[in-house]
Amino acid sequence: VQPNNYSTFYDDQRQNWSIMFESEKAAVDFSKQVCIAKCNSCPALDSVLCQDLLLGEGQGVEGGDSLEVAYTGWLFQNNGLGQVFDSNVNKDKLLRLKLGSGKVIKGWEEGMLGMKKGGRRFLIIPPAWAYGAQGVAGRVPPDSTLVFEVEVRRVKLAKECSGSDGLSVSSRDSPAPSPVPSSDGFSSD
Repeated sequence: VQPNNYSTFYDDQRQNWSIMFESEKAAVDFSKQVCIAKCNSCPALDSVLCQDLLLGEGQGVEGGDSLEVAYTGWLFQNNGLGQVFDSNVNKDKLLRLKLGSGKVIKGWEEGMLGMKKGGRRFLIIPPAWAYGAQGVAGRVPPDSTLVFEVEVRRVKLAKECSGSDGLSVSSRDSPAPSPVPSSDGFSSD
């Protein structure tokens, strides 16, 4: 999906096609449906499917970078989006995470690599990369495929965190997420 609500794709004869959508929402919804169709056409989903909805700006994130994200998670049911099981979109608090720290499901660690500030991505995550056979009591049934729409609101690159002595100052991060999001270290934009 390109800026100005264009989408381009190749058909099976390698011919290039473009579609122009009436609105950004229509382009984004189309992108989600393409990702869902990709999932439904896989004989077995064994890795994370990613579809960028908005690319964002700046450098792509890598392991060690800290992010603040807004997200919504759905169960993948009946070959499409099922019920929402988690979201922080209409809440005051963004989720803070450090990529590669193992504090979020493996599907997020993989699926968010390369995202940029302001970027939105659609992820379809197989059970092995999510909560597996145990699920989450009362929210995620065992062996559930999950769908997330994630938006990176803020980024703090690991490279920007090192002090003048060359040592990383990220050691001050507490192992448990703080209940109150602190804007400490994030640019105000």
